[in-house]
Amino acid sequence: MSGVNLDQLCAKYGWQIADEVHKAIGKNAENHITKSLGVLQEDGVYAFFLYQVSRGSREKPGADKLTEQATSFLKEAGIQAFQNAGDPLAAVRDHLAGDLDQLLLAKRLLEQALIYARYHAKTLG
Repeated sequence: MSGVNLDQLCAKYGWQIADEVHKAIGKNAENHITKSLGVLQEDGVYAFFLYQVSRGSREKPGADKLTEQATSFLKEAGIQAFQNAGDPLAAVRDHLAGDLDQLLLAKRLLEQALIYARYHAKTLG
């Protein structure tokens, strides 16, 4: 996406993710964000979104906020699969997984935003 500072976008969404997840689940926000980052790094974008869906009732509100923010972020970053995505799992499975360049870019951007979110969450905790 030309003309967009992607690191600035990562920072913006890193803050929004931390803020929204913290509002939803309080002091557990940093832990949830850290675990989500680990899943993303170890298992990829699809597993990251699947992890959010699989969360239990205690973490569910934070996972829902994280999913919303991550989906908006990837859309704003210009990741094609998310431009008209209603379901992020379907977007990754049916579209993003078939475009290795976009998949790797999406993973890298999410990683950076979640790293920023983790540090922001520390300041909120």
